[in-house]
Amino acid sequence: MLPRYFTDKLAKYGVLITALVSILVLLAIAVFIIQGGLPLFSAVNPFDFLFGQSWSPTYDEYGILSMIVGSLLVTLGSMVIAVPLGIACAILLAEVAPQRVRNLLRPAVELLVGIPSVVYGLVGIMVIVPAIRNLGGTGYSVLAAVLVLSIMVLPTIISISEDSLRAVPRTYRDGSLALGASQWQTIWHVLLPAARSGVGASIVLGMGRAIGETMAMIMVIGNAVIIPTSPLDPARTLTGNIAVEINYAAGLHENALFATGFVLLILILILNSLATLALKRGEQHA
Repeated sequence: MLPRYFTDKLAKYGVLITALVSILVLLAIAVFIIQGGLPLFSAVNPFDFLFGQSWSPTYDEYGILSMIVGSLLVTLGSMVIAVPLGIACAILLAEVAPQRVRNLLRPAVELLVGIPSVVYGLVGIMVIVPAIRNLGGTGYSVLAAVLVLSIMVLPTIISISEDSLRAVPRTYRDGSLALGASQWQTIWHVLLPAARSGVGASIVLGMGRAIGETMAMIMVIGNAVIIPTSPLDPARTLTGNIAVEINYAAGLHENALFATGFVLLILILILNSLATLALKRGEQHA
């Protein structure tokens, strides 16, 4: 009895220490970014930084509005495409497809998770960009970035949503079918509401990956510091701006990139909080 007591205590405090270390690491990263970005605001007005449209380090002009718009457009656009496709694929794998098809498709989905983002970027350059070029422009555009990003976040949404659907107790399915509901009615009215929290978590994680993606976006979006007025226009994301310029940045320019990282961190927190709040309200309404 005594060893079990100490084992339980050791496990409890081990989990607590690990959680505290994780929180401290996140706080340290936030403090590091803030310290690197604060000197910028001694020379640049915060309002001009957030809402200015001109980014020209040579002339000490640091406005990131166009990059905020670019990040939001590609993130929301990719989620509009990826969420319904991902949930539909999860339903197929969890409830509809025969076992032989599941055994074939599930490893393929898991394989997509591990593919490096630069490979997605290469596929975008060789396949998607030339196809969009036929519609107009250079092909390096918001639309190309949205399509590539949609493919990248799909595996995350599919895997977590499928696991959530499989976790729903079998009695839910049997009870619904016994009452005369069809398979689709059971999926739509019973299984999806029961798995709402897991499906919502997959959407939030997919959104986090979408807004934080860098390499593939640099390769297909065009990296023009403008506010796009059409899906065929080029743009630049916040992550792409940091990655493209950090190697040669110095002084105020470097501080501006750190401040850009802090804005990106706040933007991710806002989007995740809004998504979580929407999911909670949906659960309360249900």
